[in-house]
Amino acid sequence: MLREELRKGDGDREMNWEEMRGAGHQTPTDRFFVHYHTEAPAIEVSTWTLTLHGDGLRGGPVTFDYHDLKAMPSVTMNAFLECAGNGRTFYTSQQNQRVSGTPWGLGAIGVAEWTGVPLRHVLEHAGISDDAVDLMPRGLDPSYVEDGVDYGRFRRPLPVSKAMKDVLVVWDMNGAPLTREHGFPIRLIVPDWVGVASIKWLGDIEVSTSPLQSPWNTDFYRLFGLGYPSEGSAPLTSMPVKSAFELAPGAKLPRGEDFLLTGRSWSGNGAIRSVEVSTDGGASWTPARMVGPRERHTWAQWELPWCPARRGQAVLMARATDELGVTEALGSPYNNKGYLWSGVVRHNVCVV
Repeated sequence: MLREELRKGDGDREMNWEEMRGAGHQTPTDRFFVHYHTEAPAIEVSTWTLTLHGDGLRGGPVTFDYHDLKAMPSVTMNAFLECAGNGRTFYTSQQNQRVSGTPWGLGAIGVAEWTGVPLRHVLEHAGISDDAVDLMPRGLDPSYVEDGVDYGRFRRPLPVSKAMKDVLVVWDMNGAPLTREHGFPIRLIVPDWVGVASIKWLGDIEVSTSPLQSPWNTDFYRLFGLGYPSEGSAPLTSMPVKSAFELAPGAKLPRGEDFLLTGRSWSGNGAIRSVEVSTDGGASWTPARMVGPRERHTWAQWELPWCPARRGQAVLMARATDELGVTEALGSPYNNKGYLWSGVVRHNVCVV
């Protein structure tokens, strides 16, 4: 099921949180959120290649095909992938602030089991130089055009320091080859960072000894608005801590009957340490019971039994604290593109 307002969107689809209840740790591929700026290209594995080039390589350009990459030692990682605009709609519904962009609820996220080769191994095979500082991964999707301006194919700089740390060049998602809409045949997964960094349909990577720029780290994916310089904030990187209930907004729950509230929390800062839940709009908070692993790069699951005593509207809230001690605040600092929502979401239900 998709959120109604996104069903007619071009390439946008949310994960349904209610359907994640009891679904296991990973988001099934057919329920995983989808977002792309132009259209998903049709690519044949037999003709696909990945070329690394630029003055940050010791030799000339190096090209790999699909089988070259799959012959390298692979790793499998659980990691969340989240759009920078996830939660954007709450700037308006909870803070009465106007923002632009796709009206995501909290479903522009998913966790998958990704399999691929660490990007550092690919860079080492290609002969990355010690003085390389930036990469420019670029996709094979069509050029992005907005208001008559052709911005070219999708690309965004990635610091070598991040690339050598934990980035994967991926071919499998949840134990099967990537689907076309999720980046087949090869994509990047950049753990903990804004989803725009995880380039799909990867075609080439520039390796540079000087900083690189593209519209997706200058014109887009910065914070703009009151309190920010005219050029915006620094380019967006890690995602803030968030929590979500596995329950439909406005769900009807019977008075006087036990109900197990369940949900998930995640953070680009690291593993989730604890979660608190309020069933009275934030007047009081109760520690939730953590369920399953609490690891970096992925979400943590939690639960709390609740027996609603009064009929009428109730406001559920969940706030997580990550391993750096960062706790979700009651609100999120404003920016006019609605990026990086970081406030506690007020989840309304009806007790009948």
